[in-house]
Amino acid sequence: MRFGLILSAVILLATSAWAQGVGLGYKLRPQFRTQITPLKDGTFEVKPIGGSSAAVTYWCGIGDYAIRTLGVSNSQRIYVSKAYEKGIRTVQFSLTPPPGADTKSGYSLTVNKVGENLSAASAQNYCYDNFIGMNF
Repeated sequence: MRFGLILSAVILLATSAWAQGVGLGYKLRPQFRTQITPLKDGTFEVKPIGGSSAAVTYWCGIGDYAIRTLGVSNSQRIYVSKAYEKGIRTVQFSLTPPPGADTKSGYSLTVNKVGENLSAASAQNYCYDNFIGMNF
């Protein structure tokens, strides 16, 4: 009897951890993988927590923050206002286009060019990509 209870508890814990790890939605809070800091000039600085500094991590963080915290519409464009810096590992985003920046959409996802942009919903959708944080 005691063995059965312990086995059940272990299976329950393992299933919960697995569900969180692959993004099945059990208390999934993607913005916890990034730290968002609102700056005085109306921009937002995104810094990854952990090892991943892939472009999807930054877009996930700002997209989720913009929709859940700021309450912007899904179609609101989000722009890179200060590109990725290797040593600092931060990217700054804005809800308005940076002055003089090329805001035409490209074919690749990047945070290396000022003016790159996505809709808030498109950015947030990267939060549910199972490859984030798995160090592939």
